[in-house]
Amino acid sequence: MFEIIAILEALSPSLSTKKLKHLSLIIESTLSMTGRVTMLGISRWTEKGASYRTVQRFFEEKQQWAELRWLLIKSHISEKCLGTWVLIGDEVVVTKSGKKTYGLGRFFSSIQNQAVPGLCFINISLLHVESRKSYPLLAEQLLKKSPGNCA
Repeated sequence: MFEIIAILEALSPSLSTKKLKHLSLIIESTLSMTGRVTMLGISRWTEKGASYRTVQRFFEEKQQWAELRWLLIKSHISEKCLGTWVLIGDEVVVTKSGKKTYGLGRFFSSIQNQAVPGLCFINISLLHVESRKSYPLLAEQLLKKSPGNCA
């Protein structure tokens, strides 16, 4: 667990000391948990310093996740990592039943070879070809445009 906390120090230029402490507590508890991960569960698994309200406040605030990911990637990339880098993207469709889920729509699934009800996500990563390591840059939900919104 101490290795993870040491790695998080790379985020200190972008996060305040308080936010960095809360993030490390949330990560520790999330990795310790079994079963469903919820904000209430996270607050129960932290020993001290992350009440339920603190966890809610942390996730309520806007975080610059792309910048934080980039800081983590930069801390692991050394000058030895020269070579071929590729920017890759992948669209993922997760089937989901129900009617009230945010972003629910019909998306094409190449596995089922038809449009299925579900959620759609785009993932963009930086791939180092020689080491075969992928560094995720973006994971974002895609929302289906309504027919009246198309330009």
